[in-house]
Amino acid sequence: MKLTDILSGNFDATEWEAKGYQLPKFDRATVAKKTFKEPTWVHFGGGNIFRAFPAAILNDALNTGKYDRGVIVAETFDFEVIDKAYTPYDNLSLLVSLQSSGTIEKKVIASVTEALKADYQFADWQRLVDIFCNPSLQMISFTITEKGYSVSPADLQRGLQPVLAMGKVTVLLYERFKAGALPLTVQSMDNCSHNGDKVKAGVFAYAERWVADGLVPASFLDYLKDEKKITFPWSMIDKITPRPHQKVQEMLAADGFEDNNYIETEKHTFTAPFVNAEEVQYLVIEDNYTNGRPPLDLGGALYTTRETVDKVETMKVTTCLNPLHTAMSIYGCMLGYTLISAEMADDDLRAFIQKIGYMEAMPVVTDPGVLNPYEFIGDVINRRLPNPFMPDAPQRIAMDTSQKLPIRFGETIKKYVSRGLDMDNLILIPLTMAGYARYLKGIKDDGTPFEPSPDPLLEELQAIVAPLEVGKKDQDYSCLKALYSRADVFGLNLYEAGLGEQIEGMVKELYSSYGAVRLTLHKYVTAR
Repeated sequence: MKLTDILSGNFDATEWEAKGYQLPKFDRATVAKKTFKEPTWVHFGGGNIFRAFPAAILNDALNTGKYDRGVIVAETFDFEVIDKAYTPYDNLSLLVSLQSSGTIEKKVIASVTEALKADYQFADWQRLVDIFCNPSLQMISFTITEKGYSVSPADLQRGLQPVLAMGKVTVLLYERFKAGALPLTVQSMDNCSHNGDKVKAGVFAYAERWVADGLVPASFLDYLKDEKKITFPWSMIDKITPRPHQKVQEMLAADGFEDNNYIETEKHTFTAPFVNAEEVQYLVIEDNYTNGRPPLDLGGALYTTRETVDKVETMKVTTCLNPLHTAMSIYGCMLGYTLISAEMADDDLRAFIQKIGYMEAMPVVTDPGVLNPYEFIGDVINRRLPNPFMPDAPQRIAMDTSQKLPIRFGETIKKYVSRGLDMDNLILIPLTMAGYARYLKGIKDDGTPFEPSPDPLLEELQAIVAPLEVGKKDQDYSCLKALYSRADVFGLNLYEAGLGEQIEGMVKELYSSYGAVRLTLHKYVTAR
């Protein structure tokens, strides 16, 4: 069983389907031909998240028979991905959905009709220019990670042959401008807040420099600023797509699926002919298009307003996902866990984050209307975090905790204060803050050391709690004033919020002895 057999027709569909493989329901050749002649969507970034999510929901849309154009992927960074993960397999891939039950679902993704190297040294560049000059093009999108939107002074000095992604995209937008100032939507699908603004900032940095240097006319910048021509919508995307999993590789091999090899490029991109990802996914997009758009809603995407996209992001980051991650990572590190999924089998930790979400954060949740916050948390707790295929570790989640606490918990506390809510209802969020002072010591609950995760304020904050010792009786805890009064770490002065003394009391319990982390966690979770 090989992917290339599917397009050649040299395969037994009943065998694939009998083994649980979902095959495309559309005529790939017809779709590819129409897409080549009248392309509608180019996506920059050929990584695993693209194949597992945007390409997959387009595949679902095509399966409905209500749409007939594929997506063209362009890689700006690691060209080996095209050579090794796309071209040998006719741009097909296998999506393996990792279920929390430990089972998998398998779907052949055939929506990618071309895979191009976005660089001047390749003939593919002229093909991209031709695509950008085609009036049919509706959208370009990105999954290149937040750092992919960066701009460097050196690249700005390269003129109309930049090497960074935003520079190349701006060159192509200039080609579209010269072809008649044709409309287009520039859509980020990266997991970062207000992502459309990041694309816009990158594109404008190049365009403004080129205008100043006399390389392009000022009217090009006017074109980019014209919201009837070019838009940069926001989106919220959420789907965990880890590198190819050995267990998945073994399960596919047992099926007789031969395209199960790992691929590591010279730039250390990890990929494969298959891509494995969690089953739960969300893509909420600001519906602001100037030339029409692919109907990704047929595959499950939600089109809405910019305000609603922002509310979904706020819901996720301040209530329904990120705070739970941070709380369990702080305590997970101290309790010796190395997998988030393993933590979810711990009754205390599971109840800890469940009650933070449903009981303490939910009263001030931002409800976006298009997604139900209660159901979102339910998916997090019951399907996402316990997933045995997910290799995520509390040590990774605990990175940069000092930068995360103001948003993930500070915003909730601020809302309690501003709305005059009863602060006595906050118990487990203060316990999270208290746990941070114990975490900073780098000593597990059993007394063995651990290395706190990298954080720009780590040494500074560790110095504050340095006088404290685990198990020492009658010690001076006055140093905590210097920690919990810091609005830059917690989003506000916790003493002024009325929580400082409560948190200090919890810290004293956590430091009272080895084993006290477990005892204190169990005490407050049970009481709550």
